[in-house]
Amino acid sequence: MPAAGPPYSELAGRRAFITGGAQGIGRAIAAALARCGVKPALADLDTEAARRAADEVGGGAVAVAIDVRERASVERAFGEALDKLGGCDILIANAGVSTMQHALELTDEDWDFNFAVNARGVFLADQIAARHFVAQGAGCIVNTASLAAKVGAPLLAHYSASKFAVLGWTQALARELAPRGIRVNAVCPGFVRSGMQTREIEWEARLRGVSHERVVADYVAQTPLGRLEEPEDVADVVLFLCSDQARFMTGQGVNVTGGVYTT
Repeated sequence: MPAAGPPYSELAGRRAFITGGAQGIGRAIAAALARCGVKPALADLDTEAARRAADEVGGGAVAVAIDVRERASVERAFGEALDKLGGCDILIANAGVSTMQHALELTDEDWDFNFAVNARGVFLADQIAARHFVAQGAGCIVNTASLAAKVGAPLLAHYSASKFAVLGWTQALARELAPRGIRVNAVCPGFVRSGMQTREIEWEARLRGVSHERVVADYVAQTPLGRLEEPEDVADVVLFLCSDQARFMTGQGVNVTGGVYTT
């Protein structure tokens, strides 16, 4: 496992709301924040998985049910987290999905599903949390974008488009909220070992007519650091962005890709 990041002692006592917190990158972020003394709320469509993850993360972590596609659900989940945590200082808008298909074969349902979760879900979580942060005079937002938000990915054109939207929204929101002292950044992970990646390897192998092993080898070959990315690699960068050490960073889409070329 990657080494733990710096202690970031200034984070102790803060409260975080994490969408898509039950597994993968979201769970790793929750665990990293909890180790720094942050009390996290893990919000996920899979409520049972969120409860298990909260128990495993510890540090006073709690679980709440959410469907990031629906405003009423996000408002209810954020309100429940405020009650359980006693407030909120950090939002991690991490929930995301993917499907894979040749661009000319994409359906309306493929497009709408990716945008509903990846783009609308970030918009709703950010807006609802930001209204709370403005009222209290402080707060920090980190959105999960993607390597595919910097470089259009074949077989993932719709996913790339939704993640490009996340970066545009992040940059614009950051500029609007900067005078209020609220920072908004994004992380752009690369080929992360996760349940989502497992599904994508299967899809890509079928669509390209190659083996699963060939797909994984291609991912590693594109990564100069020579391995698949772990969720903890992303979580450590998120810790930095939430900390006071990133106090003069806002509107950024920070690449966490192991050196995969991006603009």
